[in-house]
Amino acid sequence: MGFGAFRIPKNNDKYYWTRHSIGKMMQYGLSEQRIKRIIRSYERIEYGVAKDTVAVMQPKSFKFQKDGTKKWTQELWVMYQKPVKNSKCKIKSCSQEEKISNNFSKFDFGNFGGRQIKIISAWCYPGVSPKNNPIPKEIIEELGDVI
Repeated sequence: MGFGAFRIPKNNDKYYWTRHSIGKMMQYGLSEQRIKRIIRSYERIEYGVAKDTVAVMQPKSFKFQKDGTKKWTQELWVMYQKPVKNSKCKIKSCSQEEKISNNFSKFDFGNFGGRQIKIISAWCYPGVSPKNNPIPKEIIEELGDVI
């Protein structure tokens, strides 16, 4: 493969890649490794629009300000569905924060016994997205049958 060629990720015991997510990776020039890095080391997490999904964000690149805060102009987002193990709450009965902390722990990426993280979509957001609404309308419309 030459420089810049896109490598289609292969499904394995840990990750399942939807056709939609692969198409978005190609569109935005995102590699399998970058997607995994966003999932493992995100800057922000939002509860997804589909059942049992989350969207995680990592700045495409950032600069430190004089006060020590990070500033960026583009965000990379990944929406995925993680196998839900014994949850402490029912989906309808707890808050968004409890759902995220109970079902989608940032540090809980051990062996799932053959169950996979389903990568649903990925996108690049120009600018800094508003909290609690990071998924652009176009992405939600494109997902249609996927979720």
